[in-house]
Amino acid sequence: MVGTDELALVVGLGNPGPGYAGNRHNIGFLVLDELAGRIGGKFKSHKAGAEVLEGRLAGSRVVLAKPRSYMNLSGGATAGAARFYKAEPGAIVVVHDELDLPFGQVRLKLGGGENGHNGLRSISKSLGTKDYLRVRFGIGRPPGRQDPADYVLKDFSSTERKELAFAIDLCADAVEGLVSQGLELAQNKFHPLS
Repeated sequence: MVGTDELALVVGLGNPGPGYAGNRHNIGFLVLDELAGRIGGKFKSHKAGAEVLEGRLAGSRVVLAKPRSYMNLSGGATAGAARFYKAEPGAIVVVHDELDLPFGQVRLKLGGGENGHNGLRSISKSLGTKDYLRVRFGIGRPPGRQDPADYVLKDFSSTERKELAFAIDLCADAVEGLVSQGLELAQNKFHPLS
């Protein structure tokens, strides 16, 4: 994507409807809403089964897409949008929640497993490959013995909400860096040294 006018398809994962809006599982939608604000546009319904917005981020052509299906069926809308916009897997960026990262931490990677994430599993199956870009937003592990499936469908805690706007902003910056500078430079910038 770097140095070309190739389009990046940025897919934010979440569940549709107001009942899910503030859930940890909906961080992909929240980050895309921030990016839409930066573009200065509004999402429109698309025949691929997603809400989409076309524009530019950091000078790069992007399509933001929020699947209208539930999380576990995100692959159909992602693959449909990829076909419509002729986006190859390496130009698809999926923004999703990640249990194995502390709250607010952002990690970028290409390919890999789905780590039990049903949205990613659906996308990998529909695209026929795992070789797409991921922007992983840390939501931390559930406390005590809480079922991860319940935890991801709960709203962020009051403590997390105090930091949430900053964390979403950082994640949106990472998406911009990824589409404008490529994976390696974005990783160097957004991954803390450890």
